[in-house]
Amino acid sequence: MTKEKAPKAKPARGGARGKLRAHFLKNIGRVMDSEELRAVADNQSEWARRVRELRTEEGYLILTHNDRSELKPGQYLLETAKPQPAFARGISKETRAYVLDRNGFTCQMCGAAAGEPHPYDSTRKTRLHIGHVIDKSKGGNDEPSNLRAICSICNEGAQNATLIRPDLKQLLIQIRRATSADQLETLKWLIRKFPKQAAEEAAAKTR
Repeated sequence: MTKEKAPKAKPARGGARGKLRAHFLKNIGRVMDSEELRAVADNQSEWARRVRELRTEEGYLILTHNDRSELKPGQYLLETAKPQPAFARGISKETRAYVLDRNGFTCQMCGAAAGEPHPYDSTRKTRLHIGHVIDKSKGGNDEPSNLRAICSICNEGAQNATLIRPDLKQLLIQIRRATSADQLETLKWLIRKFPKQAAEEAAAKTR
């Protein structure tokens, strides 16, 4: 009596991106490396692009070593199954570049610069996105004047919030109230940000 052969398992649907999405959702909170993810994507050469698409197009908070200092290059971690809101996905590359440059590649809410450890979570590096000053749900538009650079951490807690920038008087008050060490760090940061102006100011004083 011959044994019946078990039916072959049907391949997962949805292509490489769908397989990666399903794998991440089954392994929330677990660190995975590039070899594992490449295998999940059937060794497709563009598996890393599919992971980026899950982040940028679908909004999944997939962290890398650029976001968390304890992660090594080539490691990935999905924190939550809930996708993050779209970060102005319809904005052109040119407009994104303009807004980031105009904002000094700095989050317009917390002041953290791209790539630096985040001031509210030192285990994560600052990753900037483009967000709306006045959310589209409240009548805002995609014009550069209504766009700002905002980090992922601030965006998580300040969705649909309207940005209020401190004026010069408020900034000076805060700096005067700060400790001497913090004032010195502020000076160093300003010199790094405006080296040409700082050099011109120093030269003018020696004349």
